[in-house]
Amino acid sequence: MPLIAGVSLVGLGIAGCQPQTVVGESSSEPISQASPEATLDPTNQTEAVDRDVPYVPTPQPVVDEMLRLANVSDGDVVYDLGSGDGRIVISAAQNYDIRGVGVDIDPALVQEARENADQAGVGDRVEFIQQDLFETDISDASVVTLYLLPDVNLSLRPKLLEDLQPGTRIVSHAFDMGDWEPEKVVEVDGRTIYFWTVPEEIPAGLS
Repeated sequence: MPLIAGVSLVGLGIAGCQPQTVVGESSSEPISQASPEATLDPTNQTEAVDRDVPYVPTPQPVVDEMLRLANVSDGDVVYDLGSGDGRIVISAAQNYDIRGVGVDIDPALVQEARENADQAGVGDRVEFIQQDLFETDISDASVVTLYLLPDVNLSLRPKLLEDLQPGTRIVSHAFDMGDWEPEKVVEVDGRTIYFWTVPEEIPAGLS
């Protein structure tokens, strides 16, 4: 995706909640041993496309907790920036009457996500876009999910605060947003999830 560590913004399309931008591991392979910080290491993977963030699938228990923490409910519009194989928005659509949008730079992952959505029977309620997430219109989102890297989160933060409506919920797997303090932090199977709500007034220094 975003879906971070010494990244340039040029061509940043990120994959994942996911993780967010990938490199050659199959999205069907669970990552169970190493920490997210260790598995999100581009040097450990074979690049499939030119990207700044590696793609590592988010384990299903973490997906479920991200959706719970964001209080996803019927009528929400869920964006996953760095959507990988699409599992976050697909899971949201399977459990709630929502509209979902996944954004990823990797065309192969976008195609895989579309096929996964069709197989799950939610292809009419979710869409997957091949695009640089920094260029994506996210203004209609009520929930945004991320699995990026620290520097990408920080680079993305101004866009989130500027483009999203107050009250929009943001959930990030593994990485925070610097001095923007999360409202909640939870642990699932040794992985950390952070939660924020876009405020009515942006505090000085965050934009």
